[in-house]
Amino acid sequence: MIKNLNKRKEPSDNKTLCRDCFAWVAARSRRCPACGHSRLVAHPELTALTIAHVDCDAFYAAIEKRDDPSLADRPLIVGGGRRGVVSTACYIARMSGVHSAMPMFKALKACPEAVVLPPNMAKYAAVGREVRQLMLALTPLVEPLSIDEAFLDLSGTERVHHGPPAETLARFAARVEAEIGITVSVGLAHNKFLAKIASDLDKPRGFSVLGRAEAYDFLGSQPVGLIWGVGKAMQTKLARDGIRTIAQLQLMEESDLGRRYGAIGLRLGQLSRGIDNRRVSPNSPAKSISAETTFDTDIGDRAALRRTLRRLSEKVSSRLKAAGLAGTTVTLKLKTADFKLRTRSRRLADPTQLADRIFRTAADLLDREADGRTLFRLIGAGVADFGDPKLADPDDLVDEGAHRRAAAEHAMDTIREKFGKDTLKLGITLDPDRPKQSRREPGK
Repeated sequence: MIKNLNKRKEPSDNKTLCRDCFAWVAARSRRCPACGHSRLVAHPELTALTIAHVDCDAFYAAIEKRDDPSLADRPLIVGGGRRGVVSTACYIARMSGVHSAMPMFKALKACPEAVVLPPNMAKYAAVGREVRQLMLALTPLVEPLSIDEAFLDLSGTERVHHGPPAETLARFAARVEAEIGITVSVGLAHNKFLAKIASDLDKPRGFSVLGRAEAYDFLGSQPVGLIWGVGKAMQTKLARDGIRTIAQLQLMEESDLGRRYGAIGLRLGQLSRGIDNRRVSPNSPAKSISAETTFDTDIGDRAALRRTLRRLSEKVSSRLKAAGLAGTTVTLKLKTADFKLRTRSRRLADPTQLADRIFRTAADLLDREADGRTLFRLIGAGVADFGDPKLADPDDLVDEGAHRRAAAEHAMDTIREKFGKDTLKLGITLDPDRPKQSRREPGK
């Protein structure tokens, strides 16, 4: 636990907070008079802002360095083999140009001295839950975005925590570092959009504030790509119309943006002005659950692809059952050897949780793509468009064997739950010569 090193003082009119001892100090101070440290955060709106975005710094890499101190000063990449991609790179590796989602061969070319470790998702998920519990100790209004980041609404928590949200968040960041051994960056603002931008301004161990007063001017100086959800395709579309900066969006009427770009145009008009009325929602439902694998060697053989697809279908099914979800759309994801992405989907008549049904649907889609000549570097399966799990997987009057397969799958689930997930495996998933897999991603 982090001890309070100073007697509590009410925030001064200068609104400057020491992030190390949590004292409120004079605005002109370069060092905290209470502890002598220089990690001060000052802002005219510091005590009035309540929406935060908390993002763990280089999460996977930070956990690996915590668990192996010999890696502390070395560049570290968490990812697959040479055919995989970078999941996370530590900040030392990032100085060489390595970044998330970069192909491993490019990352190792940029930073050949890097240590490469495969992802340990079970360990990362456990640490993520620890961080989440500390967040929930601050407020019940925690909206996770991923395993290592979340929005928090600390409105009305001043009396509970005996201080404004800024101080509560500073204490939280220090507690995560002391108790869990990793660091976080905090963005504080009056809405989610600005808080997320702020959390990325001063990484790692950052604490940045974007207030109402400066939001419009700050955004105007940024490229359109800063807006959450504006990817490369939308940037290209805007650039064709001569729009490259947020300032240009700010000068346009929202009705004009709506006519040009539809619903996303109206959203651009709002966000370009720093307007975001979305609430922090702790119960945001998952939109899809998926799993994918990148191969070390490109694969064109349909049987080998089907074996991997079956394993992925079982993984998706397990996650659906654990979450109490059932979906009506099955999606197959493929990436060719030349990095071209193919996605194929099929909507089912009833929602499903069954690995058998997911696999059979995705395999039918695969058979249309795998001609034996095309090589694939990645395959994935996913389920979306969730419905009532009570209505999932009714008896199939056409496929007489479906009921028997479903009963067998539920029996296997029971045995695996009792004795471990590797206790039973289907023959189709067993292949002693199967290519090694360099990357496995969790469902989102």
